[in-house]
Amino acid sequence: MIKAKNIHKYYNNLQVLKGVNLHIKKGEIVSIVGSSGAGKTTLLQILSTLDEASANKDSQIIVNNTNINALSSKELAKFRNEHIGFIFQFHQLLPEFTAVENVCLPAFIKGTKKVKAEKRAKELLDFLGLSHRYHHKPNELSGGEQQRVAVARALINNPDLIFADEPSGNLDSESAEMLHNLFFKLRDQFGQTFVIVTHNEDLANLADRKLTMVDGNIVDK
Repeated sequence: MIKAKNIHKYYNNLQVLKGVNLHIKKGEIVSIVGSSGAGKTTLLQILSTLDEASANKDSQIIVNNTNINALSSKELAKFRNEHIGFIFQFHQLLPEFTAVENVCLPAFIKGTKKVKAEKRAKELLDFLGLSHRYHHKPNELSGGEQQRVAVARALINNPDLIFADEPSGNLDSESAEMLHNLFFKLRDQFGQTFVIVTHNEDLANLADRKLTMVDGNIVDK
C-alpha cells in the first residue's frame, strides 16, 4: 500500500527526516510514535501528499501502486481526493455548514452529484451513531461528535488510505477510546489502511504495528 525509500526533508539548514524507509501493507493499522520534533508529522504529511520530500535522486514514494513523485500537481490533487482521507487533531469542520454538508465536501470536489453524496454522507453518519445530528452545525456538537463527523468526511470518497494526526489529542478519555475502537471497526468493515501519528500510548499499542521515530528516522519497525 505504501512504500517509501530514502525520504529526506530539509527546512533551510535543518534536516527533519534523514533517509526514512517504510513499507505499510494494505489493511494494516500502523501507529507512529516518538517525542516532539522527531519528524512524525512531517513524515505523515509527505506520505499523504500534503507536503513534498526534499529532492534526492534515490527517494521514492509509492502509494497504492502509484509513484506520487511522477504526478503533476493537478494529478496529485485528484489522486489525493480519490484515494486518501485525513483526520486531524482539530476537526477542521467548516462552522457555517451542517454535519451532512461538511461530510459531503470531498465528494462535491470529486464531482459526485448532490443526491448521491448526501445519501452516502447520511449512511456514514448513521454508521458513526450520528443519525440525529445531520443538520447540526459544529458548534452544536460535542468534541467527540465533531471528530466523528470529521471521520465521516474522511471516508466519503471510499479512500484506500486514512492518515490521522493526533486524532484523539483533543478529546476526553471516553471519546478517545470510542474513536480508537472506531478505527478498528472501520478497518474490518471497509478494509482501509490507517497510518496514525499519536502520543496516546493506548492507541499506539492497539495498532497492528508501532513505529518509533527518533531524530528524523524510524528506529523500531
